[in-house]
Amino acid sequence: MSGETGLRERKKQRTYRTISETAIALFLERGFDRVSVAEVAAAAEVSKPTLFRYFPAKEDLVLHRFADHREEAARVVAGRPDGVGALEALHRHFTGGLLRRDPVTGLSDDPDVLAFHRLLYGTPALVARLYAYQRESEAALAGALGGGGVQDLIAAGQIVAVQRILAEENWRRIEAGETAGAVEPDALAAAGLAFQRLAEGLPL
Repeated sequence: MSGETGLRERKKQRTYRTISETAIALFLERGFDRVSVAEVAAAAEVSKPTLFRYFPAKEDLVLHRFADHREEAARVVAGRPDGVGALEALHRHFTGGLLRRDPVTGLSDDPDVLAFHRLLYGTPALVARLYAYQRESEAALAGALGGGGVQDLIAAGQIVAVQRILAEENWRRIEAGETAGAVEPDALAAAGLAFQRLAEGLPL
């Protein structure tokens, strides 16, 4: 990559982050449905066409934080060490996320993370868009499991659903007032049980 190309890419990434962070701040302050795309563009000091080049839909201004996770499970399966099954690799990865308090596992009591999750789960349009992201995750994981046939899609759907349920339960308990530290033992046990049940039904 040339210096000019690298500079251009860094500038694009800065613009991408600025637009999204500006949008999320406005949504948290006033609510997703009460802020227009034009207002976000004005606050971020970009034009609406520029905003839509970075974010095709209003919901993507929020959900971009999940964009890198859409193919995460597929990457874990594709990059697992020799002799490690797909489910074992995914279980290890999810457990690692719990121990790191990765927001995607729901096991985070950071105030900013909790505010973001309230925005996400409290806005039907964002929940619907999140499910679209999860379908993309299922398709990518199915490809990594064996090529994307119907059996792979069924397995991927079960795995992604389990991870979603685990994360939402962790978030629900923390939102209700528990600390991440208090929830962690149950979260680890629930993940262990969930992946055990998957292993009993899926030859992976």
